Amino acid sequence: MAANVDAANGPTIIDGNATSATMRAELAGHVQALQEEHGVVPGLAVVLVGARTDSATYVRMKKKAAAEIGLHSIDVDLEDTVSQEDLLMEVEKLNNDPAVHAILVQLPLPSHIDEAVILKAIAVEKDADGFSALNIGNLCLRGGDPPLAVPCTPAGCIELLKRYNIPISGKDCVVLGRSNIVGMPVAHLLQAENGTVTVIHSRTQDIPEKVGRADIVIAAIGRTEMVRGEWLKPGAVVIDVGINSKEDATRKRGYRLVGDCNFDECAAVASAITPVPGGVGPMTIAMLMKNTVNLARHSLGLEPLPLGA
Repeated sequence: MAANVDAANGPTIIDGNATSATMRAELAGHVQALQEEHGVVPGLAVVLVGARTDSATYVRMKKKAAAEIGLHSIDVDLEDTVSQEDLLMEVEKLNNDPAVHAILVQLPLPSHIDEAVILKAIAVEKDADGFSALNIGNLCLRGGDPPLAVPCTPAGCIELLKRYNIPISGKDCVVLGRSNIVGMPVAHLLQAENGTVTVIHSRTQDIPEKVGRADIVIAAIGRTEMVRGEWLKPGAVVIDVGINSKEDATRKRGYRLVGDCNFDECAAVASAITPVPGGVGPMTIAMLMKNTVNLARHSLGLEPLPLGA
């Protein structure tokens, strides 16, 4: 699907729900092929420590997606009093389990556990989130080995652009936010697609002027409706990664979810834009599923499934 540049008809709404559903159907086919041709079912292990409602909800959504595409799912549920040593032992068991191709430790972890130590313990060949130093390093290098897995939310942004036939090569791209989770990886992914990238952060001056040059804006700065329509170049493409609560007395729960961009204002100027919710969010879980399939393919010496396909 191509982005609509005819302002009279409004922007193309980049639908993450529909795109992720299409991806799950495609991935189910790849999972079936791996089983039929190689006798391997990709295995995803999810480690959940404690009973945080938000973490349990995320894990439940991941398990549902895994079941839909036919993954072998391994659940490791631990009390929030588990020691760091015992958690490391559980990770090591999964590292040594040939039926497990991808390991995800749901964050955050209890305060007595050093998250960095736990994440470093995950074998790079099973790094479902793509955040190991080796995977991030290979993501940043030109001409070297590709990462075995790519951070899920940044990868989801690129997947959406590609599936909506939005060109990146030669385009001016602005990324708002430089976090290790989204901003930094997505900037490198855009560069890998030959975009010209500017990263905006808390010390950046004249932010509206810099955003106004962009053909593609990726907002991942965590500030409610920060990006205004008047900042945008007419016809810009907007990928809104933010998810923030905004007071809304008309809603039963007293708030609604909005992004880092003022949707109504930006939609009046953009050629294509992601909604919040229903844009980037659903893609994060879809990309986790894709990483799992790619890690299983790697274990067999097969080429990875590329972004956008």
